[in-house]
Amino acid sequence: MPSRTDRAARVAVLADSDTRWKWGVLTARRITTGSPASAASEGPTGFVLRGRATPTARQLAETGVSDVAPREVTGAEFLREVRDGGYDVIVLALVGGTVRAMLQGLAELSQARRPVIVTGYVGVVYEKLADGLLLRHGADVVLANSRHDAERFRAVYEGVGADADSVVEAALPFLGGAPHTPEPGRDTLVFAAQPSVPVTRNERAYVLRRLVEHARLHPDREVLLKLRSKPGEHTTHLEEFPYQKLVRDLTLPPNFQLVYGHMGEVLDRTDLLVTVSSTAALEALHRRIPTAILTDLGVREALGNHHFIGSGLLTSFDRLDTRTVPRPDEEWLARQGVAADSPYEKAFDAARARVAALLDGPPLPPLAPYYTAETAGGYLPTVLARHRLDLTAPEPRESGVRRIVREAARGAYRHGVQRVAPVIRRLGEI
Repeated sequence: MPSRTDRAARVAVLADSDTRWKWGVLTARRITTGSPASAASEGPTGFVLRGRATPTARQLAETGVSDVAPREVTGAEFLREVRDGGYDVIVLALVGGTVRAMLQGLAELSQARRPVIVTGYVGVVYEKLADGLLLRHGADVVLANSRHDAERFRAVYEGVGADADSVVEAALPFLGGAPHTPEPGRDTLVFAAQPSVPVTRNERAYVLRRLVEHARLHPDREVLLKLRSKPGEHTTHLEEFPYQKLVRDLTLPPNFQLVYGHMGEVLDRTDLLVTVSSTAALEALHRRIPTAILTDLGVREALGNHHFIGSGLLTSFDRLDTRTVPRPDEEWLARQGVAADSPYEKAFDAARARVAALLDGPPLPPLAPYYTAETAGGYLPTVLARHRLDLTAPEPRESGVRRIVREAARGAYRHGVQRVAPVIRRLGEI
C-alpha cells in the first residue's frame, strides 16, 4: 500500500467550542504541514459538535483561523463522516469525556487502516488532571503544551500502569505575534476575562469595580476589559454573570471600555495584561508583554491561579494601582514553553515527526484506552451514555424548522443559565 505521506494528509478537526476550534485548526496545521503561517483559507476539514456550548458564527469567525465555517454535526454524524471520508488524521479538540466517547465510536468503526488520532488541551491544565488525562488515553498522540505538562502527563499514565508513549511535548499552537514594543504616549492595560473564573456574582463584581477604580486612578491609562463572548453566547464554561450586565450598575470613566475581538490583535496594543488565570497570560508572556496574575480572590485551585505559583507574576490590584508590575521568573517561563530560547516553530517538530511516522508505518493497532469496562466498569458507562453514537439509527433530516427549533431550545437554555438560575439560587438563600 502506498505511504500516506506520499500525498497531503487529509485532516479533520472536531471541536466543541470556539477556543477548541481555534486550538484544533492551528494544531492540525502545525503537526501536518510544518507551516504555521498557512493561509486562513487552507487547512483541515472542520466540524463543531452540536451541544449546549456550540459556538455562534460570530465566535467562530472571531478566532480568525479559517475562512471556511465548520459544519455542525452530532457525534454519530461525525463518525459516519470519518467512516466514509478517508481521513488520515483526526484532531479531537474536545473535553475529556467527549474524547473518550469518540474514541469508543472510532474503535467500533473497525477500519482496516484507521486514521491517526490526536488530542490535547487548549490551555492551562489546572483542574481534573488525572481524570481528564485518563479520558484522553487511547489517542495515538496526546499533546502536552510544555515540558512541565509533558512530565505531569507521563507521571499520571505511568502511575496507573497505562502506556505513556502517546504523550508528546509541543506548545500552545496560537502563541506568536510581534514582541512587545512600548509606544510613546500609549499605556494600555487589558484584563482578560474568563467565563467561569471567578464564578460568583460578588467576586466578578469585585474584579469589575477594581478595574473601574484603577481607570479612574490613572486617567492617562486606557483600561480594556477583553470579553470572550456576548450575552446569549456560550463558551465551554457557563457564564452566569456576564461582565456586560454587571457593568450596567456602574458609572464608567471615559478611559474604560469593554472590547471583543481576536486576542492576538488586542495584545498588539497591550502594555500590561492582567487576568486571574486566562491562557491569554501565556500568549502575552510569549510576546514579552508585562503580565500580572491577580491574588485578590486568593490563590486557589478553583481559580486556576495556583498554576502560576513560582512564576513571579502573582500580584494584587493594590500593587497595580501603584504601578508596580511583577517580573516573570525565566526558569518558570522556560518550563511552561513560553518565551523559550529555541525558535517557537521547533516546538512542534516532535509532534510532526510522530504523526508522520504513524502515517508512514503499517496499519495502526486497535485503539486501546485506559478506561474500559474492566478498569472503570462503574464510570465508563456513565461517560458514554452522555453521547448518542448509534450509527445504525437513521440520519435526521435537516430542515429549516429543525434548525429554528434547535436554536430556540439553545437560546432558552442560555437564558435559563444567565437569568433564571441566578434568581432561583437567590430565592433558595432567603
